[in-house]
Parts: sequence; C-alpha cells; structure tokens
Amino acid sequence: MRLFSASTLHALAAIALWASLASLGTALAHVPPFLLTGAALIIGSLPSWPLVLRDRRAWAVPPRTLALGVYGLFGFHFLLFIALRHAPPVEANLVNYLWPLGMVVLAPVLLPGTSLRPLHVVAALLGFAGAAVAILGARGTAGTNGFAWGFVPALGSAFIWASYSLWTKRVPAFPTSAIGAFGLVSGLLALACHVLLEPAVSLSARDWSLVALCGLGPLGAAFFFWDRALKTGDARQIGILSYLTPLLSTTLLLLVTGRPLTSGIALAAAMIVSAAVMGARAR
Repeated sequence: MRLFSASTLHALAAIALWASLASLGTALAHVPPFLLTGAALIIGSLPSWPLVLRDRRAWAVPPRTLALGVYGLFGFHFLLFIALRHAPPVEANLVNYLWPLGMVVLAPVLLPGTSLRPLHVVAALLGFAGAAVAILGARGTAGTNGFAWGFVPALGSAFIWASYSLWTKRVPAFPTSAIGAFGLVSGLLALACHVLLEPAVSLSARDWSLVALCGLGPLGAAFFFWDRALKTGDARQIGILSYLTPLLSTTLLLLVTGRPLTSGIALAAAMIVSAAVMGARAR
C-alpha cells in the first residue's frame, strides 16, 4: 500500500518525533529558546559525526546546499521563536502549521514537472482545518482579539520550512548525513543569538537530560528521517501527511498535562486521517 511505502514510514517517524517537541518544550519552558535550540541542534548533529570522521564526503556539500540547510533549520526556528514571543503562542503555532499546506500548494511552483490536482487542494485544506480544530480546541478559544505582529514571522517560518523541504529536491544530490552539518552550523548560529540576545542561565542535570532528549529526537533524528522521506517520496502527499504533527502533539500534551481527550480531538483525528488518505490516493 502506498501509505506504508518507505518514504511514508520515514515521514511518520519524523512526525512522531516532532509531536514530542511541544511536551519537551513545556518541560523546558524556563530555558531561553535560542539556548535550547542551539544546544539541541548541536546534540542532534552528533550521530553523523562518526560518519564524517571516517569519510569527509559525508558532510561534503556545495555552499549553496549548506546555505539551504541553514536557511531551513536556523531560519525556521529563529522566526518561530520570534513569533512565539510577540503573538499568542497557540495562534502563532497554528499559523506556523500552514507549512504542510505550503508544501502542497507550492510544489508546482518550486518543483518543475509537478502538477497540483484538485484532490490535493481539498485534502490540504481539510488537513489544515483538522489542525485548527486540534490546536484551538485544546486551548478552548476560537482565536484572539485583534492582530499581533508576531503572526508575520509565524507565517515566515511556515514559508521557510515548506520551501526548504521542496528546494532540497532542486539542489545537487547530497547524503542524508549532511543534515548533521546543517544542524551543527544552525546550532552554532542559535547559540550566538543566545549570547547576544538572551540572559545567561544555569541548567540542572535534569534540564540537560531533557535538552539531550530533545536534540536526539525532534531536533535531531527527525531531520534525518524527514530528509530520507523527501528524497524518495511525493512532497505533496508528505505535506498532507504532516498534519498528523499538530494532532499528535496536542494529544500528547493533553495526556502529559492530565487533561481529558475531547470530541474536538476526535473530530480533528477524523479530518486529518481523511486528508492523509485523500492525498495518498491523488494521482
């Protein structure tokens, strides 16, 4: 079945890891965001270090490709954290989750030879509606009063991740191990932002263990799985499948915080799963 191809399994692995990011972020809410991002990205790059020590070609990518990797990993997190500081976090996060829809609708624009069928559009909109139900339903409000300028960088972060995911198909082929180089450079830039923009803090042993877990999972292994999925799969279908991320993330947060699962979450699940099946069947 198409849903269980190798690319789909890689995408689902990345989605499952990203679903844990909100819960880990909640546990590490007292850690400055750039410090958290920088440390986690550097830790996430560690698994690929032995590969580059054995063969330098593991990280050998053209400057254009490295710039694209930093654009994706660093640019996405930079704008997202700016958004979370200057707009209501739940709504900013919802705007950020426009990136799966962006992958679907931008595919014909950024990937020559890719067409967009009506079923892709319907599935993308249905998936985003499911994401809205999941996230806003967990908060218990329909939105905010007035406009916060932080929604602009949230929209920018969505565009960056969608375009990065698609543009990786436009640059010369590079090994998945090179994601480690992207993470290392992006992590160093994030730590530089921490030094310049954030106060110095002291982290406990528990904090570092959670940072390490964050780095090895949603800010580490997830990027490697995501790259493998994009290299072998259909970006339009992967984009629609990605709507599972806010659903799983919100559900996990409810379980961790002890809040009950609601009918809204069940509705969101039905909408998102339906969207994923529709996208997978689009030809």
